[in-house]
Amino acid sequence: MVNPLPLILFIAMAVLGWLGVHPTVTSPASVGLYAAWLFFSVLSASTLRIAAQWEKALVFRLGRFRAVRGPGVFAVMPLIDQVRLVDTRILTLEIPRQEAITQDNVPVSLDGVIFLRVSEPEDAIIRVQNYQHAIRQYAQTALRDVVGSVTLDQILADREALGKRIEQMVEGEIQGWGLEVAGIRIQDIILPEDLKRVMARQASAEREKRANITKSEGDRLAAENLAAAASTMATSPGALQLRTLQTLDSLGSSPSNTVVLAVPVDVMTALQAIPKLVNQQETVAAPTKTEAPAPVPLSEGFFLSKPLPVDESTGEGEGTHA
Repeated sequence: MVNPLPLILFIAMAVLGWLGVHPTVTSPASVGLYAAWLFFSVLSASTLRIAAQWEKALVFRLGRFRAVRGPGVFAVMPLIDQVRLVDTRILTLEIPRQEAITQDNVPVSLDGVIFLRVSEPEDAIIRVQNYQHAIRQYAQTALRDVVGSVTLDQILADREALGKRIEQMVEGEIQGWGLEVAGIRIQDIILPEDLKRVMARQASAEREKRANITKSEGDRLAAENLAAAASTMATSPGALQLRTLQTLDSLGSSPSNTVVLAVPVDVMTALQAIPKLVNQQETVAAPTKTEAPAPVPLSEGFFLSKPLPVDESTGEGEGTHA
């Protein structure tokens, strides 16, 4: 953050000194006095410092830590105090791409990002030479260790859990550094090309299997519904005619379809009744079997009386024999 206060203070003091001393070339004493005033103005202006709302100022007096100042305006001793500003906002640090081998011996390349915040500026500056570089190195080591302890399926299935494990390992190492890890996330996972092709074939086969199962279940349900519909139409004589009319109505709903019904529905019903009439006529025209007369017993037939022939000359009959 640019600090305009020293410049403003220096200009104001220089103007006041000019108005008070009135240095001229003919008066060397006034020129020297004005030069001393300008040097004092520079020192006075350098005492004012500004720290932004997201910054903390660490004041070191003759190399020794003195205090933490800010945010806002604060004063320091010129030529004695040194000020170092520390950003307390959440910082984003990239984890460089790392080559690692998983537990099931699959080589992978991973990179990630660290979300970091300085909670104690004095510890982060005094105890660690470069806290950003140090925490990045810890994160790289933790990333390789975690990847080596899990399988490829676990890495691909749950990146968030992988980041949580790395975060716990890093937090355990940076205790006392005055840093707070807001989170560590895995950004990208790069696999070998041959492994990608194998995984693609596996995913394709799995989807094809699910598609075939879904299609077969749909065919079975469709067959059951068609069988139920056929049973309903068989029990109701007018159901088939209504279904025919509904089909014709659905075809004629579009202007591009034209349906011409040349045969009325009654004629179609009459045609369907012809096979029944033919079967009835064949049944009537078939020859009926006549019952044979009951046989006469031989004893009865033998003793039956028969009329004797009559003699025309005498007019008497010869009688009957038994």
